[in-house]
Amino acid sequence: MRIGLLTRNENNWSSVQLREAIIRQNINFFCFDLQYISAGIGTKQKASISNMDLLDYLDAIIVRPIGQGSLDRIIFRMDVLHRIERLGIPIVNSPKSIERSIDKYHALALLEESGVPVPRTIATENIDEAMKAFYDLSEDVVIKPIFGSRGIGSARISDPDIAFRVFRAILFSQGVIYIQEFIPHGLKDIRAFVIGDHVFASMYRLADTWKTNISQGAKPSFLKLNEEMENLAVEAARIIGVEVTGVDLLEGPEGPVIIELNSQPGWKGLQSVTPKNIADGIVRYVASKLD
Repeated sequence: MRIGLLTRNENNWSSVQLREAIIRQNINFFCFDLQYISAGIGTKQKASISNMDLLDYLDAIIVRPIGQGSLDRIIFRMDVLHRIERLGIPIVNSPKSIERSIDKYHALALLEESGVPVPRTIATENIDEAMKAFYDLSEDVVIKPIFGSRGIGSARISDPDIAFRVFRAILFSQGVIYIQEFIPHGLKDIRAFVIGDHVFASMYRLADTWKTNISQGAKPSFLKLNEEMENLAVEAARIIGVEVTGVDLLEGPEGPVIIELNSQPGWKGLQSVTPKNIADGIVRYVASKLD
């Protein structure tokens, strides 16, 4: 058995954790980056690196972040993953689930349609509609990039003049205005790390501001989720189709809501507050798909 680790940097903390877990379980591995792939159509090798056919060499692939790039490059990389999967190599997470989860609007729409509680959210390319949404959402909103993670580019706005200026700047740069109601959450949120059909580990992220990302300075704290929230996290992962995911939840005044799902989650903060080895759990899960 040989597992491919798709990573931009094999010495990244999470990638190192996965490499060590693969070795502990006596599995062979191969690290590679999509930018070095040659993808053939009507040729002997369908996806190769240095004349090595990945379809013959690998039994499964674990996807870490696929990297930044132009729209052409990102679409091409996802096309390659789709083709590898169609040709029989299991990929965790699947390219379809990556595409779903990375698009905040699409992911929340799918969750809402399945009855999962999510924040009230408006997406628009029209500044008049954006201002209407600002007032409809009680004049206390969070503006986010529709694609993005780690809280980068997010801002809480409660002043209509500032909202108008921010909306105009987004449209000037050809962006989409993505507006979400601010949900009071006591300067903390929950990260539930789902592997397969259960929550493998979870934590509170405690912050000094409304942003609760570990990368923004929040501190992890051990948390044992109750059954309701475990079921909510697992159901959200099932709907989006992600098999290994970080599910972010807020405990709002009207109950828990799902904020977003990360299809390529880091877990350094979570690992520091749980006795379970998360990388071992991921590798065991991927290996079990090949039994």
